[in-house]
Amino acid sequence: MVRLKAIQDKEHIAIIVAFFFILLYVSPLFILGEDAHIRVHDNMDSNIAWYKVLIDSGQLFGSVNATIPQIINGLPRNAFDSQFSGIVWLHALFPTMIAYAISQAITRIVAFIGMYMLLKTYVVKERDMYLIRVGVSAAFALTPFWPSGMLSTLGHPLALWAFLNIRKKSDTWREWTVLALLPFYSSFVLGFFFFLAAMGVLWLYDVITIQKRNWKFFGSITFMTAIFLGTGYRLVYSLIAGGEPMSRNEFLESTLNVWQTMRLAFKNYAYGHTHVMTLHTVVILPVSFVVLVIIAIKNSWGKGQGQEKRFVFLSILNVMLSIWYACWFYKGWQPIKDKISFLNTFNFSRFHFLRPLVIYVSFAIALSILWRLGTRWKKVVAVCLVLQLCILGYFNEEIHYSDEPSFRQFYSEHLFQEIKNYIGKPQQSYRVASIGLHPAIAQYNGFYTVDTYTNFYPLSYKYQFRAIIAKELDKSPVLKDYYDHWGNRVYVFVAELGKHYEFRKNSKKKIYHLDINTKAFEELGGQYIFSSVPIVNAQANHLKFLKDFTDSQSVWKIYLYQAE
Repeated sequence: MVRLKAIQDKEHIAIIVAFFFILLYVSPLFILGEDAHIRVHDNMDSNIAWYKVLIDSGQLFGSVNATIPQIINGLPRNAFDSQFSGIVWLHALFPTMIAYAISQAITRIVAFIGMYMLLKTYVVKERDMYLIRVGVSAAFALTPFWPSGMLSTLGHPLALWAFLNIRKKSDTWREWTVLALLPFYSSFVLGFFFFLAAMGVLWLYDVITIQKRNWKFFGSITFMTAIFLGTGYRLVYSLIAGGEPMSRNEFLESTLNVWQTMRLAFKNYAYGHTHVMTLHTVVILPVSFVVLVIIAIKNSWGKGQGQEKRFVFLSILNVMLSIWYACWFYKGWQPIKDKISFLNTFNFSRFHFLRPLVIYVSFAIALSILWRLGTRWKKVVAVCLVLQLCILGYFNEEIHYSDEPSFRQFYSEHLFQEIKNYIGKPQQSYRVASIGLHPAIAQYNGFYTVDTYTNFYPLSYKYQFRAIIAKELDKSPVLKDYYDHWGNRVYVFVAELGKHYEFRKNSKKKIYHLDINTKAFEELGGQYIFSSVPIVNAQANHLKFLKDFTDSQSVWKIYLYQAE
């Protein structure tokens, strides 16, 4: 009893230390505020600006047919998150960076709790292995997830804990509360669709193997799915209502040959994906290989047999998820996708979003197998946990993105206020476009833009905008393929700049041979262009240079041109 109490006390201390490190990890966001450095890609260049545009539009509760006039003369309201999304409400209630910081804290704390409860209840139950439970849970919580995904992947352990309890009929109100609340702080299409599909497979497995239908378990899956469909009713409406074709109808994803597909599968397996960065390459992957070798050498299924089988299963599943991800982009799929448009509009490759859960649960199992080998191996386990946490610490946004613009520098509100004052007209009375910087910056500062970054907009607008940049696309096969076969970035692409969206004020870059259709730009309401680089042949494009703007708080130097 004394030894048991001592172990419990140590575990409680370890949990407190883990919470301290999680709070320390997110503390730069609260301390530095707008001077913090955070991710640009699929974050500041898009989602963060979208939240502000949505709140400012007054269409938070808009109808399914409402539009947001600030973007492309009327971006569908359904292109944004619904009013039932927790992160939207954070941005409605708090200034942007405070909302971002709170969201990071919520997601990481819930991720830790969920993984810890899952490991303690079902995976690493031995009392003396508390270091593995707490350490792996802390590591999972510190993974650099996609910020706007919220708990779309980091909420999987908590949901799995709830489902497994319901499956074995040991559930209480807590499990059902978890299933009811998670949909309000996660995305169905960016994580939980695939998780719930996996739960459906587990239910079928039970039906086949034990010849019994667990209707309570099935009901829980249906229950959570129904709440997701309710909270995401805008997306559901857009999928079933039909109407005019949208941009995703022309996605051309499946272009890889066999060799390229194999290479992508290996890359995903070894390094992961930007939206679900597990950072498993340096520590977790070698540990996994060592454990597989140990299992093969022992060739014994005595004590720990269940753990070894689980580990082998998860290792195979991990490989299969990466293969599935890569195969989705194999060109052999394209004829089928051309016939079934839903396969273009919905990205089924995202089953690999299950990998963070799979990788970190298998990491915990691997460490538990090593732990049982004796004292020396216990020290190896401790070293592995410390190393993995150090790697994750290095990928803290404030460290990893220290060479990128801070939030304040990126959006440069003071600078764009100067531009707004110089133009001197109501922002809703004219439209702008950006060259060499993301349109999200202008949008965040209240300007109405003909360009944008979004994955859901009318296909007709894609062609209208294409008329502006057609000659520039003809100069660059890469840009032409990028716009025509993906098209989420409705940008004023320039062949001389390539796929580079951020030219800061210390750049010496100039555009000498711009060739855009200014008339097509004006037909969309465009009057001004914000360029982060000088346009030498502006007059040849019927653009009049007005003034350049810069200040010490901004990383940009904006050259303002007017269409004439």
